[in-house]
Amino acid sequence: MDTLGTPNTPHATRVMLLGSGELGKEVVIELQRLGVETIAVDRYDGAPAQQVAHHAHTIAMSDAAALRALIEAQKPQLVVPEIEAIATAELERLEAQGLVRVIPTARAARLTMDREGIRRLAAETLGLPTSAYRFCDSLPALQAAIDGADGQPPIGYPCIVKPVMSSSGKGQSKIDGPQDVAAAWDCAMTGARVGHGRVIVEGFIDFDYEITQLTVRAQGRDGQVQTHFCEPIGHIQRNGDYVESWQPQPMQAAAREQARHIAKTITDELGGLGLFGVELFVKGEQVWFSEVSPRPHDTGMVTMATQRQSEFELHARAILGLPVDTALQSPGASAVIYGGVDAAGLVFDGVAQALAVPQTSLRLFGKPEGFAKRRMGVALAWHDDLDTARQRAKQAAAQVRPRQP
Repeated sequence: MDTLGTPNTPHATRVMLLGSGELGKEVVIELQRLGVETIAVDRYDGAPAQQVAHHAHTIAMSDAAALRALIEAQKPQLVVPEIEAIATAELERLEAQGLVRVIPTARAARLTMDREGIRRLAAETLGLPTSAYRFCDSLPALQAAIDGADGQPPIGYPCIVKPVMSSSGKGQSKIDGPQDVAAAWDCAMTGARVGHGRVIVEGFIDFDYEITQLTVRAQGRDGQVQTHFCEPIGHIQRNGDYVESWQPQPMQAAAREQARHIAKTITDELGGLGLFGVELFVKGEQVWFSEVSPRPHDTGMVTMATQRQSEFELHARAILGLPVDTALQSPGASAVIYGGVDAAGLVFDGVAQALAVPQTSLRLFGKPEGFAKRRMGVALAWHDDLDTARQRAKQAAAQVRPRQP
């Protein structure tokens, strides 16, 4: 877009976010800096992005009729899916009717919201390297896939089980032996957002580390789409949920080249404009595709400390057709702050002590309700020495102590 309007006027540039968590909040802030009118939608009132957007709406986004009614009433130019539980088939119909442009595309939103769609696209259509996998509709089918009793090569132990649709690692678990299978199935059924009763079981890859390759599809000066890469982000996950990330992750040159090749292949196929978080496993020079999100990635929050343009600014610029710059300014790290307790309206002690750690900053997300393992904030640190940045991010995060008021 060469021209941007003024919010709350007939010529406003209007962007609607479907899902209004901490990542969406930062996207809204970046859009507002460019004078964009923002509409934040979520399933509960007072979600982080709703607190800073021009307009806030609460609906069940998996309800196709409710989603269509809201889009038709609000008339955004762009719709930006931020979570998995969305009526993506309705988005495809709205886009086909020319009523809205979905970021990056409605097809990409549908494919990436479902682990089955994106895995089959990556492995079976594009031929990208992935772990061995199978999709299962029942506990007996899961056991048969692991054992090879379904007529196909066995997945074997250890293996990973995930719901076909979930977020932030919910419902994911590792199976080390037969004694873990039933519990893993139950965990997946509990953690699934939609699509209950179907899981993916993946063979375990003995990787050295895993990365997020942030990849940006943006419009160049010639009007053609260009692909830009951020420096690779290393991260640690527990039960499928990230707890720490850092940038840049040191990589062998061949692995770095392969990671970018895989990321470009999958994002070219998905198309559209915007930032993608491509998750990859790396061992030596080998790289395997894991997942892709067509939006800012939780591990990429580190870019608020490391890059001149964070992943959120990159996403906002790219979807608006504006120039982007993925350059790294400084090595840095992030560390998650969990709620620690199940309570509403938490207060946070130790904020001053956390910010006394040199070269650090905090983001407290403002979620109205906390849970023991809910991500309520993140500590960020930057330093020329990556190990120092990681240590300081964890030190700052540990100082923040959420509690019931």
